[in-house]
Amino acid sequence: MADQDTYAEFQDAVNMTASEIEKWLKTDEAKEVGQKSKPNGESVGHDSGRKIVKILGTKKADLTDADEKHMRKVVGYVHRHLAQRPKGDVEETAWRYSLMNWGHDPLKK
Repeated sequence: MADQDTYAEFQDAVNMTASEIEKWLKTDEAKEVGQKSKPNGESVGHDSGRKIVKILGTKKADLTDADEKHMRKVVGYVHRHLAQRPKGDVEETAWRYSLMNWGHDPLKK
């Protein structure tokens, strides 16, 4: 089970629903951004998005240590990336698309 602080920070950082993330991950934009490190050419962020969907679909009591570790990774990434917001309209930018792979849409209210 994830500790309460990690769980709360994850809930704050991930502002997209599991279904929104799943739909997003199917787009060309989601597949094109990010550092490609997987043998199949998948980016770290795209892989993270799939893990986030799994975590969102898991009861809090059933989260594993690996889930908690990934939740901390997501929180750190989202916070670092938000601090690097580019100037101007970000709607169709790799910056936004990368964040969305990590479950955070900076344009979502």
